[in-house]
Amino acid sequence: MIKKIEKKIVAYEVVNLEEQRKKAALEAKDRIEDMHEKVERPEMLVGATYKIKTPQSPHAMYVTINDMVLNHGTEHEARQPFEIFINSKNMDHFQWVVALTRVISAVFRKGGDVTFLVEEMKAVFDPQGGYFKPGGGGFMPSIVAEIGFALESHMKMIGLIKEEQMPETQKAMILAKRTEYETLNDQPKSEDHGVFPADSKMCGKCYAKAVIIMDGCLTCLNCGDSKCG
Repeated sequence: MIKKIEKKIVAYEVVNLEEQRKKAALEAKDRIEDMHEKVERPEMLVGATYKIKTPQSPHAMYVTINDMVLNHGTEHEARQPFEIFINSKNMDHFQWVVALTRVISAVFRKGGDVTFLVEEMKAVFDPQGGYFKPGGGGFMPSIVAEIGFALESHMKMIGLIKEEQMPETQKAMILAKRTEYETLNDQPKSEDHGVFPADSKMCGKCYAKAVIIMDGCLTCLNCGDSKCG
């Protein structure tokens, strides 16, 4: 197509198309990519599967969380949850499981801070009562809460949630309280720090059956939560 120039040419420059392409490629490489709903799903995602076995069903649930790798090969490379699937032979929960996975996946793809999902799910309580995980595990308020714990484990693994480390001074304090409690109540001392006194109560923070009364104060031997501050 021929275009007629109506005005006088007052300036010009030679444009190197190859240099422009290289410059655009470098700018794209330096640009930090964030998760948003317009990001297209690649052919392959990386992820992990978590097994949930409750005493309420003979069949286990398998929670698969797939991640998008953003800014691959750069210093800003990061994994961001993209989708979640839950599979089980138990069809009793089929409808709400499908709804839950679709809503969570949609939230993942919106981008932003999605870690709030963990606390929201862990706060769901079964009106018929929760259960203790098989093998001496902690108390689970509901199946949804346990899915929330699986999601939390995954987010910690990929670095979205930073795991809080208990200070050594607090660990030493808890161990001293435990030793004192076992001595005063004439209980056998356990070498396994994950095994708590038999008369321990459930902790409302970490859901472990590890709360004892020491010096008139409720203290959790697992997470250190105390009603006395």
